[in-house]
Amino acid sequence: MRRPVITAVLAAASATATLLGGAAAPAQAATGRVVVFSTELQPLDVYENPQQGTCYKLPPFSHLLDNLTDSTVHVYAAPGCLFPAALNGSLDGSVKPGFGNHVIGTGSFKVY
Repeated sequence: MRRPVITAVLAAASATATLLGGAAAPAQAATGRVVVFSTELQPLDVYENPQQGTCYKLPPFSHLLDNLTDSTVHVYAAPGCLFPAALNGSLDGSVKPGFGNHVIGTGSFKVY
């Protein structure tokens, strides 16, 4: 007797999610590039149209990050986009489009 009730509840929840747009939307990409300078002996690391919400590990000797996208980039002090880095008075590690900032090679970044 209990099984039909559970099945009906699950079916109703599934239908509601579908009607409310519960289907997963494809990830959006920021337009532009995030460019990371490490050392004079290495080529630039260029992230072309980075996916929004995806965490990117910074190269080991990272020194500068330039946000040449149309979205805000958030820089983190640790891999896995943990612990926002305090940059130029920004407590959330945000770098606005058209701006750059110093970073460290143990960090990571995410585009929003």
